[in-house]
Amino acid sequence: MRDVAAARFLALGDSYTIGEGVAESARWPVQLTALLRAEGLALADPEIIATTGWTTDELQAGIATAAPTGPFALVSLGIGVNNQYRGRPLEEYGEQFAAVLAQAIDYAGGDPVRVIVLSIPDWGLTPYARQQSRDAELVASEIDAFNAEAAARCTQVGVVFVDITADSREQASDPTMLADDGLHPSALMYAHWAHQALPVARRALSS
Repeated sequence: MRDVAAARFLALGDSYTIGEGVAESARWPVQLTALLRAEGLALADPEIIATTGWTTDELQAGIATAAPTGPFALVSLGIGVNNQYRGRPLEEYGEQFAAVLAQAIDYAGGDPVRVIVLSIPDWGLTPYARQQSRDAELVASEIDAFNAEAAARCTQVGVVFVDITADSREQASDPTMLADDGLHPSALMYAHWAHQALPVARRALSS
């Protein structure tokens, strides 16, 4: 469904945004769109700029290549897990995250209320992490630090930061919450994220 009169939604991120391992309809931005439409909001299909493995700087390059045309009524951002996975510095992440967050706000017509940032989920509890002999406590500590940095940057500019990390940890023992690769979320987990983002998205589109 694509209605030229409908509000536009831009989703920026990495594998968690593009929905690695699940059908297109199961991606969390697509599920969020369906929830908003069910409430009677006219929302176009999300325009997604995301690729599995992207770091903050790679997302910036991807945005430059895609060159989306704003403004958008809603912009989501979820990025940083690959910075942490590759051992990139926290300070570098903070600076690059702030830059891409500023881009997201620009794409939202300069209105931070129309931007949603999702936290980095904890992949350290997954079967994939165990197979890689990753230290779950270390991964959790690093993800907490990256999320704290992103949350602080969001607070500075008035963007809502949605914590999905706690839920990712609570659901870690449920295999139905993971895709077949044992790392990425399943459609069921993405549904959790969509519902967590829903109140923020609703307010953004009603502002």
